[in-house]
Amino acid sequence: MDQFVVKRWFCHDDPATPLINECTQNIHWYDITNVTVWMAVAVLVITLLMVVGSRGRAVIPTRLQSVGEVIYGFIHKMVEDVAGHDGVKYFPFVMTLFLFILFSNLLGLLPKSFTPTSHVAVTVTLALIVFLFVTLLGLARKGIGFLGMFWVSSAPLALRPVLAVIEIISYFVRPVSHSIRLAGNLMAGHAVMKVFAGFASMAVISPVAIGAVSAIYGLELLVAVVQAYVFTILTCVYLKDAVGDAHH
Repeated sequence: MDQFVVKRWFCHDDPATPLINECTQNIHWYDITNVTVWMAVAVLVITLLMVVGSRGRAVIPTRLQSVGEVIYGFIHKMVEDVAGHDGVKYFPFVMTLFLFILFSNLLGLLPKSFTPTSHVAVTVTLALIVFLFVTLLGLARKGIGFLGMFWVSSAPLALRPVLAVIEIISYFVRPVSHSIRLAGNLMAGHAVMKVFAGFASMAVISPVAIGAVSAIYGLELLVAVVQAYVFTILTCVYLKDAVGDAHH
């Protein structure tokens, strides 16, 4: 589908071949694409909300300041409840992840926009950042003791090596499940909307198709928020492994 195609921003499409043309071929890392543009837009919106909107710090907050304070309090409480008191010092990292994913998801629902988080390349990068951050933090704080999380001491001795292998595999699979969950849900929702929108041109079923698209769009708004929340709370769970005491 053309809505998932990465293309150069400063390039004109050929209407005859919208999916295969010079705009989509031989894209280099330094090219400005629709992905980078909409990620930049997400960063700009976050800056306007959290920096410009809260700049006054009024006792009676403005609407923007109220939204920023609600998000701040919600994520801060999540980090404290899930990762514990020691995890609160890494709140800025978690907050940044949540805001970036949330606004990337929401902006992708605008007409003619692009959803960066519907691409596995973007979500894998985010998941790998979380994975490497948590792993390096755990090794820095606990040293070799961090590896103790893979040894289930409460299990029978004969089962411990088997469980250790399972724990190691599940640990290194985290970036895969973490990233595919986000990209898959967003891509599926956009694809379904695209399919139903295609039926809207058919006079016989257009009212049903338009109603279905409207309902799915409302569902996608919810999915955009929920998936940002799920990615963030899983990050907090992983962070707890690095800063909390292991319980087996």
